[in-house]
Amino acid sequence: MTTTTDLESYEDALASYDPVMGLEVHVELGTDTKMFCGCSTALGAEPNSQTCPTCLGLPGSLPVVNATGVESAIRIGLALNCEIAEWCRFARKNYFYPDMPKNFQTSQYDEPIAFNGYLDVQLEDGETFRVEIERAHMEEDTGKSTHVGGATGRIHGASHSLLDYNRAGIPLIEIVTKPIVGAGERAPEVAKAYVRELRELIRALGVSEARMEMGQMRCDVNLSLMPKGSEKFGTRSETKNVNSLRSVERACRFEIQRHAAVLNSGGTVIQETRHFHEDTGTTTSGRTKEEAEDYRYFPEPDLVPVAPRREWVEELRSGLPELPLVRRSRLREEWGVSATDMQAILNAGALDLIVATIEAGADAASARKWWMGELARSANEAGKALDELPITPEQVARVAKLVASGDLNDKLARQVIEGVLAGEGTPDEVVEKRGLKVVSDEGALTAAVDEAIAGNPAIADKIRGGKVAAAGALVGAVMKATRGQADAARVKELILQKLGVSEG
Repeated sequence: MTTTTDLESYEDALASYDPVMGLEVHVELGTDTKMFCGCSTALGAEPNSQTCPTCLGLPGSLPVVNATGVESAIRIGLALNCEIAEWCRFARKNYFYPDMPKNFQTSQYDEPIAFNGYLDVQLEDGETFRVEIERAHMEEDTGKSTHVGGATGRIHGASHSLLDYNRAGIPLIEIVTKPIVGAGERAPEVAKAYVRELRELIRALGVSEARMEMGQMRCDVNLSLMPKGSEKFGTRSETKNVNSLRSVERACRFEIQRHAAVLNSGGTVIQETRHFHEDTGTTTSGRTKEEAEDYRYFPEPDLVPVAPRREWVEELRSGLPELPLVRRSRLREEWGVSATDMQAILNAGALDLIVATIEAGADAASARKWWMGELARSANEAGKALDELPITPEQVARVAKLVASGDLNDKLARQVIEGVLAGEGTPDEVVEKRGLKVVSDEGALTAAVDEAIAGNPAIADKIRGGKVAAAGALVGAVMKATRGQADAARVKELILQKLGVSEG
């Protein structure tokens, strides 16, 4: 029998099997207080300082449902084209884990607040793939375990563990897809595109920042293979808590290859949870996966059912913002960009930054140019995301305005951006400190042009003879003399005027 580290080639795996995926995404809601008590959800507090008898599960404490959490759940459900339950209730999901102080999780089982929806996602070539949603339900987060003394940060090999219950009880929405079939070799791409689209939707709704690197949104990747021509799903694995878009794609691809190797060797895939390792792009075994009955679900006796009024649901529906796919289509048309260009903007994480720059006064072409050019290069060199750069959309818009007004040319503008990124101040302060304004004094420009003509008589004669293209050499000489601070177009005009030559 093959080991879990044996892999089939991706092409051979897809030649024999069809992948089936199920994606479970947990989203931490951005409420001020926890799901069933009044404890703060603010980040950065001292460990175990944001707890109370209710979120610690102490005897005699009673939970109360967070109304904003319910509203957020309904809004998410509506944005996912789900039906909203007229009546639903919470359940206790019973299992022991050290970072869960109550020894059960308050969740929803067979009566979720939202169900039977879908989300259309766009793949890199512009194709749209529909992912059907089984349910979106409310629950609470667990605490946080920190394993100390081991080499991997996991419990194996650790000398001891520390528990912080500040996160225990923070509102979660778990969004569960129906089995995703028919994606074929593009299954990993579909998984990544779905999680990305879901993240953009959550952010558009304003219910969570959905920062995967901070654990505010995490994905469990369920995957199985079925032989070509079969309709029976294979045994699934569940790769837990994958926390980046790239990792979702890599985990899916790795599991396809691993499952195929197990099956092709005559082995049996074990239903289990697995851990994804960012450094290697591989997964390792966690624990045998429980079935629903193992959790001994039963209705939560301390909470009344949730029965949202239809009028309220429709009011929330009418207040939904423009959803990401619709917004991108509108912006693409307004900006006049191709599907490929828009995908590049999305891949760079630049869409919201470009929109904010336009709202701050830049034109669309300039906003795209600076974020997708100079700033994308700077982010790549620094190993950062665009939104982590120390420059704001308002500052980029100011640079664009200085270029549009003729105070800066592109070369000088790049130096201004460099100064802002280096912490030298606002664009105007960098211009002032570095002396970067375009030379607009006609007298100074004329003198520089006269000097360039006098110093290059042969080139001047060529221009007089009709070779207007040769003016580029004289423009270059003037730009050098002015340290790049002249308007190149105006310099060329002056050169041609001096030599009595028409542009045409």
